[in-house]
Amino acid sequence: MVRTASEEGKCIQVFATETRPALQGARLTTYELSHDGFYVTLIADSMVGYVMNRGMIDTVLVGADRITRTGHIFNKIGTYQIAILAKKHGVPFYCAAPASTFDLENDWRDVVIEERSIDEMIKIGGKRMAAKKVKIFNPVFDITPPELVTGIITERGLLKPDYGKTIPKLMKP
Repeated sequence: MVRTASEEGKCIQVFATETRPALQGARLTTYELSHDGFYVTLIADSMVGYVMNRGMIDTVLVGADRITRTGHIFNKIGTYQIAILAKKHGVPFYCAAPASTFDLENDWRDVVIEERSIDEMIKIGGKRMAAKKVKIFNPVFDITPPELVTGIITERGLLKPDYGKTIPKLMKP
């Protein structure tokens, strides 16, 4: 999406979140974008509201690990809070995902959210950073409800709300 917009002559500047706890945004997203010549700024996950409030973001684009037939988006933890902040600040929130991401069979309430090792949360460089008796909750994904999603971009076209109708229609073989 970013490459296509750039090829169309649009000036693209990306703010990438670090994506805690494994820092995929810092390690992967920023590398790929800067390697391809894009202007990219890395921010902490908790800075999203600040940069939106300052008018520094005009569009949000996220990926997805799964999208249900109702338009509920399962993506890396933190996506939901970005969607809420986008709604609050009037910033369009788009999800870009291939058709293979859509799960037309399962209800969004039945999707099990994976939890990862507590070590991701409590250790940095192998050194424990959290108190020994603290409980750890480390879900990998969160759920962004369809009312926060401006559109879903696929190789088959742009889906708009009402996703309960547009997704099954677009995904028909």
